[in-house]
Amino acid sequence: MIPDRKPLTQLVPRTLLRLAAWSLCLIIIGWAVSYVAQGVAALRIVMLPVAIAFLLTALLFPLTRRLRAAGMRPIYATWVTMLIALAVLGGTGWIIGVRANDEFPRLVSQVQETARQVQTWLQTGPLHLQPTQINQWIDDIAAQVTQQQTVLTGATVALEVLASIVLLLFVTFFLLKDGDRIWSWFLKAFGSATPRVDRAGRAAWVTLSHYVQGTVAVAAVHGVIMGIVLAGMGVPLWAPLAVLIFLASFIPIVGIFFAGAVATLVTLGAQGPIYALIFVGILMVEQQLENHVLQPLIVGRALSFHPLAIILVLAGGGIVAGIAGAAVAVPIAAVIYRALPELMSDPPVALPPGTGPLLEGDVGPQPVTPAPPTDLAPEAEAGAPPPGSGTAASRPPGTPDPEDPGTAAQDPATPPQRPGPR
Repeated sequence: MIPDRKPLTQLVPRTLLRLAAWSLCLIIIGWAVSYVAQGVAALRIVMLPVAIAFLLTALLFPLTRRLRAAGMRPIYATWVTMLIALAVLGGTGWIIGVRANDEFPRLVSQVQETARQVQTWLQTGPLHLQPTQINQWIDDIAAQVTQQQTVLTGATVALEVLASIVLLLFVTFFLLKDGDRIWSWFLKAFGSATPRVDRAGRAAWVTLSHYVQGTVAVAAVHGVIMGIVLAGMGVPLWAPLAVLIFLASFIPIVGIFFAGAVATLVTLGAQGPIYALIFVGILMVEQQLENHVLQPLIVGRALSFHPLAIILVLAGGGIVAGIAGAAVAVPIAAVIYRALPELMSDPPVALPPGTGPLLEGDVGPQPVTPAPPTDLAPEAEAGAPPPGSGTAASRPPGTPDPEDPGTAAQDPATPPQRPGPR
């Protein structure tokens, strides 16, 4: 006879079995995430416009909802919202173009003058550098920048940008117009898991809306303050730099460093090192005000990530899809972080039939306390029986005595009948 084999739990320690199970799960998850990332990278021309369309929809949908509530049809409300958004973007672009066209020549001359001053200081200052060394450094920096550039034809870039913009506009339009119908159609594919998916999707949408609207408000405050500072210093191209700071604020932590560096270099080239240091100090103070006051008050708990988590998410988004991927990586991570608990949690306990969920501000039915009778004498309130209670004198005429079984069943409206002769 073949002896019985020992179970695996007796041959391998239980701790090692648990580690092996966790390792297998992590390998499967990593394999799935890798394939998803490769698919997103391959379809970034489609995925990025769709992701940006969701962000724009979360920003513009409050206006569409108000227009619908005012009695406007969904198609008209959507068109009005899109036209207002395009008008704002077009007006901003026109202002930036006009200011850049007027101030760019003056900026070039100021940068050239500042470069000559810096070169003179490097040669005659404490460093005593030679002109050949300075020229060699400039050539090395230019060579590094040239090597990092991606070789793409102008026609290819223009075609990709145009296709992305068209797809972005179409997706945004239909999400604003038929977002609820699209969501209802999407839920039909999940069968019995529909309540879980519905809760997760609604939680994700609330998080995305709060994040986008709060970030736009914070970025607007940031751009306006820095634009006023640059204009007060007399820095050329202050309007484009303010818009650059506004757009860079959508990339947490990293974006403001990039936009601040560009604005500082322009200030250094146009106004000199003193103004550049003043601008850096104001930028640091305003950044601290944004991180500790504006972000907690406006954005709230929509994005409660640790800075290390934000850096890792930004790095992953940048590797997959470049600058645009870094811009949408943080809201996508926030949506997933908020939606997963709703997707994995159990549904709420069903209410009894005939009752509905409490609305916001509703505290439910309150216990009813019976009011004390007001027609009792003071003695009755103290516990003593009222005088004449339970007697015929205390009852109106024709009222039956409830304690007398012979009169309790009679109708008070009919007179009592006399007994007949025996």
